[in-house]
Amino acid sequence: MITADDVRRALRQVKDPEINLSVIDLGLVYDVQVDGEGIVDVTMTLTSPGCPSGPEIMADVDRVTRSLDGVTGVNVDLVWEPYWTPERIDPKVRAFLGY
Repeated sequence: MITADDVRRALRQVKDPEINLSVIDLGLVYDVQVDGEGIVDVTMTLTSPGCPSGPEIMADVDRVTRSLDGVTGVNVDLVWEPYWTPERIDPKVRAFLGY
């Protein structure tokens, strides 16, 4: 059976095309839930409400998640609370970027 950790690992391949960092490393994925029937709910945000790559990033999250064995459905929920800030970036990546 697919787990939330499996989904998070797969989502490392989804990158923000402007920053070239994964949505996981950027801290854009707030939550991943998998029900007993393989339906995955991904709660995520973007770096800003006006992010021009938002539709592409969300489509990639959906595509990558659907490609996993055991996934029967995907819901990507875009939220703005809590608002994303650079503090959400993985600490090692944040240090590399100089934040």
